Amino acid sequence: MLVIEILAARLLAPYLGVSLEVFTGIIGVILAGISIGAWLGGFAADRGDPRRLPGPLLVVGGLTALAAPLIIDAIGPVLSIDAVSIVFAAAAGFFVPAALLSAVPPVIVKIQLASLDQTGRVVGSYSAIGTAGAILGTFGTGFILIASFPTRPIVAVVGIALAVSGLILWSTRRSWALMSVAAAGLLTAGLFGFEGPCEHETTYHCAIVEVDENRPSGRTLLLDRMRNSYVDLGDPTHLEFRYIELMVDIIETEAPSGSLDVVSIGGGGFTLPGYIEHTRPDSSNTVLEIDSELVEIGSEELALTDEIDVVVDDARISLRDLTDDHADVIVGDAYSGASVPWHLTTEEFTGQIERVLAPGGIYTMNVIDYGDLEFIRAEAATLREVFSHVALFAPPSYLSGDSGGNFVLVASGDAIDLTGIESMIRRRGGSELGIQDEALTRFIDGATALTDDFAPVDQMLGRP
Repeated sequence: MLVIEILAARLLAPYLGVSLEVFTGIIGVILAGISIGAWLGGFAADRGDPRRLPGPLLVVGGLTALAAPLIIDAIGPVLSIDAVSIVFAAAAGFFVPAALLSAVPPVIVKIQLASLDQTGRVVGSYSAIGTAGAILGTFGTGFILIASFPTRPIVAVVGIALAVSGLILWSTRRSWALMSVAAAGLLTAGLFGFEGPCEHETTYHCAIVEVDENRPSGRTLLLDRMRNSYVDLGDPTHLEFRYIELMVDIIETEAPSGSLDVVSIGGGGFTLPGYIEHTRPDSSNTVLEIDSELVEIGSEELALTDEIDVVVDDARISLRDLTDDHADVIVGDAYSGASVPWHLTTEEFTGQIERVLAPGGIYTMNVIDYGDLEFIRAEAATLREVFSHVALFAPPSYLSGDSGGNFVLVASGDAIDLTGIESMIRRRGGSELGIQDEALTRFIDGATALTDDFAPVDQMLGRP
C-alpha cells in the first residue's frame, strides 16, 4: 500500500504538478480506502469462510493497481489544478486498490484467530507485521526504487506480484485463475504499450523537450506539462520568454559591462546561464539544481555547457557553502510545478541570499501568480524584510490585478535604477512597468512576510 501511495504522486505529477495539495489529496484518498476496505474486509470475514477471501482480494487488488496508471493517463489531460480535481484523480486511480488490499489484514486476523484468548497476540502481531511492511515499502520506494527505475515498471512488478500471490491462494478455482492471468497480461501490455506523457522521467519531474517548428534550433523544456524554459541552440541571445528578457534587462542595467559572478537557483533549460556565458564569456556561472537527471538533459539537449558550474543539491543546502559577499547577481528561478518551492521563498532563505551577494549586487526572482496575487504580495514583503531596496516588474494588467503570470522581483542593498530598467524594456518593445517605494507598499497591501514557520505557498498561489 505504501509503495502504491508514493508512486501515486509520481503518476499524478505530469498532470497536477508536485505540491502539498497533491500529497494531501493522495494521503486523504488512500486513508479513506484503508478505512473502508478494512471495515468491509472485517465484515466479509464474519459473514462466511474467510479462507476464500485473501486470494480474490489480492488478485483484484493487483489488477486494479496495474490499471491505475492507465486510468490516470486517460483522465489526466482534462484535469484542472484544483482541490476537487486532485481528489477526483487520486480516487479514480488509487481508492479501489487501497480498499481491496486493506481488506486483507482483517481477513487474515480472522483466519488466525483460534480463540478469544489469542486476540491480543494475533491482532498485535499482525498490526506489527503490517507496520513493518509499511516502513519497508516507504523506505524501499522512496530511497531505492524511484531512484533506480521508472514508475511504470515498479507499478507493474507490484501489481503482478499481488496478482500472482492471490492466484497461489486461489489456485483451486482454475477458471477464475485463468481469467485473472489473462486480465493481468492485458493490463501489463497496456501499461508498457502506452509509455505515458513523459519523454524523460527524472527524480522530480516529468520532462519533455520539444523542437520549435517555427525555429528549428529552438527547444522548449516542459516540466510536468508546464513550459519551463526555452533555449535557442544556435543563438543563446534569443530569449523567448518575457520574464527572461526582463531579467536580462535588469542585469544589463544594473551591471552594464564587464564579467559577472552569477549564481542561478534552478537550472531548467539553463537559458540565462547560457546567455551570460555567451555575452560575458569571462563571467563565473554557478547553477544550483537539485535534479541530476535534468542536468543530464540540459547537457545533452539544451543550453548547458562545460563552462557552467552546476552544483547538484537543494539550493537551500548548497547556498550555505557559497562564500560571503561574492555574487554580483543571484537569479531565483526554481520551480516545482507552478510554484516556487516554499523553503526558497522565506525570510530566512532570503537572508542567505543577502549574505552571498557582494555589496551592490542584485537578487532577481521569477514569481508566477494569478487571482488576488496573495503570493507575489507576500514574497515582495519578504524581500523587503531583508533588503533596503526592492522593486517589482510586470505588465500593467498584472500589477492592477486584472490578470496574472510571471512577475519579476529585484532586490539590492543599493538603489535600483527603475528608470534605466524601464528604458531598457522599452527599447526591446516590452510593456512591463516597475514599482518600488510607496507604490510597492500599496501593492503589498499589508501582506505578511513568509518565514520558515509560515509559508503556505501552495495555498496562496492563484491559478489561471
